[in-house]
Amino acid sequence: MNIEGDDTPLQKKLATIADQIGKLGTAIAVLCFIIVCVRTMLSIFWEQERSLTDNQNIADVLNAFILGITIIVVAIPEGLPLAVTIGLAFSVGKMQEENNLVRSMKSSETMGNANEICTDKTGTLTMNQMQVMEAYFEDEIV
Repeated sequence: MNIEGDDTPLQKKLATIADQIGKLGTAIAVLCFIIVCVRTMLSIFWEQERSLTDNQNIADVLNAFILGITIIVVAIPEGLPLAVTIGLAFSVGKMQEENNLVRSMKSSETMGNANEICTDKTGTLTMNQMQVMEAYFEDEIV
């Protein structure tokens, strides 16, 4: 009961998904920035629509940078922790209906996936780690 700090399997999966979304968002932001910068360079040198000293070029590059930052900020799912909290609260309610009282929402994920529950004689949940204290072999206590 005193062990704290371990992430649940759901938290580990969510952290992995958030990292992947962050990496993908960063890659897309960099790609968009490069595409807008290449388009600006093409309009300067190839199509010769603008001069090299035109202020619109700087504005386009700054807009591309702002677009990249916006994509990175939007890519990180802000509603993810709220959705997880609501899901865990719902699972605690469902477990309560089955007479399985869980005090913390964090442990409801583990308890919801349990097929067998190990308890001691008072009904307290144990860590499911059994240790042999002594054994009786061939008329001898070991």
